[in-house]
This record gives sequence, C-alpha cells and structure tokens, in this order.
Amino acid sequence: MKGATKQGLWLADGMLLMVALIWGSSYAVAKQALLFYPVLGFLAIRFGLTFILLLPQLRGAGRRALRPGLPLGLVMLVIFLCETWGVLLTSASNAAFLISLCVVITPFMEWLLLRQRPHNTLFLACALSLAGVWLLTGGPQLSLNLGDALMLAAALLRAVLVCLTRRLTAGREIPALALTAVQSGVVAAGCILLAVSLPGGLPALPVEPGFWFGTLYLVLFATLFAMFAQNRALGRSSATRVSLLMGSEPLFGALIAGLWLGERLAPMGWAGGLLIMLATAWTLHSGRAAPTRPAAGIDDGVATRA
Repeated sequence: MKGATKQGLWLADGMLLMVALIWGSSYAVAKQALLFYPVLGFLAIRFGLTFILLLPQLRGAGRRALRPGLPLGLVMLVIFLCETWGVLLTSASNAAFLISLCVVITPFMEWLLLRQRPHNTLFLACALSLAGVWLLTGGPQLSLNLGDALMLAAALLRAVLVCLTRRLTAGREIPALALTAVQSGVVAAGCILLAVSLPGGLPALPVEPGFWFGTLYLVLFATLFAMFAQNRALGRSSATRVSLLMGSEPLFGALIAGLWLGERLAPMGWAGGLLIMLATAWTLHSGRAAPTRPAAGIDDGVATRA
C-alpha cells in the first residue's frame, strides 16, 4: 500500500512537470502562431475552440458558473490581450520569467483586496523579484520595452483575477470546467467584437498547418490537460508541493525559447530569471500564495493560463 502511494505521488509529480514543460513551451508556440495571424484573431480562435469543447459543462449545475464567470472573463480578456501582445513584442524567455511574478504579487493583492496581510518574509521575496526584473531587463542599461511592460501588467492582473475568483466563488459549488467555459467564451466574444470594430477587421483564416497545430496544442494541452493534471495532483499531494513543481515553468520557457527560437539570454538575464524563480519559490513555500496559474476557477488556477 505504501509503495502504491509512493508510486501515485511520483506519477502526480511527473504529470505536473509535464504541465510545467507545456506551459513553458506555450510562449514559444504562441509567438510562432502570431506569425500567421493577428493577436485578436488568434485569441478568438483559441478561446472559441476551448469554449466549444467545454460547452457541455454548462448543463445543469454548470449554469451556476455564469454569474461569476462573466466578470472574471472580462478580466481574463484584458490579461490575455496584455500577455499575447507582450509575447509578440518581447522575447519568449522574458515573457516566461516576467509572468511568474504573479505568484509574488498575489499575496500583496490579497492584502489590498481581501485584507489578508502577507507574511513579513514576503517583503524580501518582493525585493528579490524586483531585483530579478531589473537584471532581466538590462540592469544598469535598463531597457524595459513595451512587451516587457505588458507582461508585467498581465502578471499584476493575474493576481487580481486570483483574488476576484476567490471572492466571487466563495461558498459556492461551481464546477471548474464550467467556469473555464464561461471565461473562454467571454474572451473569444470580446476579441471578435474588438476585431470587427477596428478598421480592416480580421483577415481570412490562416491555412498554414503550423498555426492550427500550435493553436490546438494550446487548447488541448496547455488548458484541458493542464487542468486535469493539476486537479489530479492536488488530490495526491500538498498544494505547496504542486506549486513548487509548477514553478519550474519559467525555466522550461527560457530553455525552449533558446532551443527552438534561438533566443539567447545574457548572463545578467539568467541571473534575473533565477532571482524571480527564487522569489516565486519563497512565496509559495510561505503557504500564502495561489497556485502558479489561476486555474480559472478550479483552484484559482489553470484557466488563467488557458
């Protein structure tokens, strides 16, 4: 029995590392997909497909997700607009490290919005993360470009989304997949409305296989499989262990960006990224942070990564 429990724990850990690898690769995949289609169209297709696949979840008890899902979906829309344009305008490795700051920001957002004061040690984690951002964006030759700024805004908004999700779903039995479906529908509809209201609208759908393979990868693996794996792992391990394993995502993101896209981080950039990861691990270890990715209602976690 003990061996079976240990085997189950190893299986859960393996699934979580696979999710961290998938999420880390999502920046490079999105960056490649954006070579074929504009941001609004890409997001509309990506989240439209997610919504269609999850639509059956809105039957019965799933309808309870409509009320909290609509406002949370609007926040998620802004997050993904910032994040996707940010990925387009900065390096995939920078994007992976900067978005992980949401873990450090979340306890302070809880303090502001939920009146839950963070542990004193988290102030040092915050200082470490700021030092990491400074090094990652050039150190003494600070060069924070628009893409970096958008990724920082997305990290801040993710922390807001975690707090709003907790507030709007507190005391309610809301199916996670149903909440993800509503949020995905709001993001898809919002992107379509924005696209048709702008001059020129959207071009014809891309025919390049690379675009569709990348988009389906993000829908099936970075959203649906990730949600399943995180929920399964939370049933076999502690939330802190889950979060620490997921904290390897930025490192995977930087490595994949280097191997696939040929991006190269300077030593100062790697030092900054490692400081951010250290601050993230410290925050998670304190036990007062949300999981690395607010799952769109599941545990505050996966859907924000959708």
